[in-house]
Amino acid sequence: MGENRLALTAHLMRRAGFGATREELETLAEREYAELVEDLVNPERFPPVDEDVLERYYGWLEGVQGKVWSGVWIYRMVNSQRPLEEKMALFWHHVFATGVSKSDHPPSSIQQIKMLRRLGLQDLRTILLELSRDPAMIFWLDNNENHAADPNENYGRELLELFSMGVGNYSETDIKMAARAFTGWTFEQPLGLYPCGFYPSRFTYREDDHDESEKTFLGESGKFDGADIIDIIVRQPATARFIARHLYNFFVADEAQVPAWGTVPPRDPEAIDTLVKAYMDTDGDMRSVMRTLLNSDFFKESQFQRVKSPVELVVGTLKLVDTNRFPDTNVMSYPTATMVMGQQLLNPPTVEGWHTGKEWIDGGTLNERVNFAVNLVADTSKPGVQAIMDRLEKDGGSLTPSEFVERCLDLTGPIEASEETRAALLRFAESGGDLDMTSSENGESTRERIVRMLQLIVASREYQFA
Repeated sequence: MGENRLALTAHLMRRAGFGATREELETLAEREYAELVEDLVNPERFPPVDEDVLERYYGWLEGVQGKVWSGVWIYRMVNSQRPLEEKMALFWHHVFATGVSKSDHPPSSIQQIKMLRRLGLQDLRTILLELSRDPAMIFWLDNNENHAADPNENYGRELLELFSMGVGNYSETDIKMAARAFTGWTFEQPLGLYPCGFYPSRFTYREDDHDESEKTFLGESGKFDGADIIDIIVRQPATARFIARHLYNFFVADEAQVPAWGTVPPRDPEAIDTLVKAYMDTDGDMRSVMRTLLNSDFFKESQFQRVKSPVELVVGTLKLVDTNRFPDTNVMSYPTATMVMGQQLLNPPTVEGWHTGKEWIDGGTLNERVNFAVNLVADTSKPGVQAIMDRLEKDGGSLTPSEFVERCLDLTGPIEASEETRAALLRFAESGGDLDMTSSENGESTRERIVRMLQLIVASREYQFA
């Protein structure tokens, strides 16, 4: 099996999912790349995560607290046979940032993520329409306070600025018209969490509170409501370009942060043009756009050009050690791990979402990232760690220090290490001489050397990149 083919498959699974075990990668790499992409963009070909199992072990999922449900979401990311479905839900959660910290109503936030999972690969019109009817979003951006006699512009503004078109592509008048169009779009007040329990809210349209007057929005006029506004938005080339840049930043390579997009050009303008064309040709069909993205040369050539988000690092490391394949209480610790690294699921810091790329990293978060990965690979009972040891043993005989380094880099990625990192790993390997995989007398010390090598690799700069 060609190294390049295996590395490309690993790249695809890291970006369109959260990684894969070595055994999974080798099986996938036997297939044509384009076939793998088709499976990813058509998740309905595969069975969903067993809801009965989740409810049996984690209780009534609509009624759990946000942290518990976030742990269950991480369990899904680890185990789903539909990895792109979960990755798209995480992508849209970042773009359409909505925090449970304001509503203090986990059922509504949970319903929103389920909606993003269900619709994440559909057309943008459908996604934005459901988002505009989503109680968590309505409350987050105050559209429940948007009345015909007293419009509230929060949702109209963010819909244009952060969810679809970007700054500079609309006017203040367009914001006011959008706000008027969304008057009357609100939600039913749910029963209180205490003592009634956890009940979801529902969208409701109050015709008597809707502004029926004529509006002019982005050069078009009519007695528009919210759906009409969305129809106009999704047809705009600016929307195609804004969403394309978000996709590039999330799936391909780190970009400047969103507030800078008005002045900082894209990292790869031709790639953005390719995604814009895919969007415009298919009326914003995200399945088609993602097919174009994942099959493109610019995607294939972008290995290790994105800093892993905390969720990607945590879930990818869990995939590496091949653990949490069945419901367990320890899954509840992982949302805390991502939070201390700077990414709290269900609770992005602002409506702008999380800042990405190098902004994931500072002295504190880097320490948390390294410690998390180092502690996981230190456990030789983890199936993935044991599998690496078994593979090294099957290599037979002994491994020179150079061979030891190369095999471990290969089995933990494959990872492209810099000369500086390779030199550091080689110094450690040479300090113990050849790695003898045949001596039972040295079995314990050999395992310790392997674990230490794995720890050094996941503590490396390169492991922070996807």
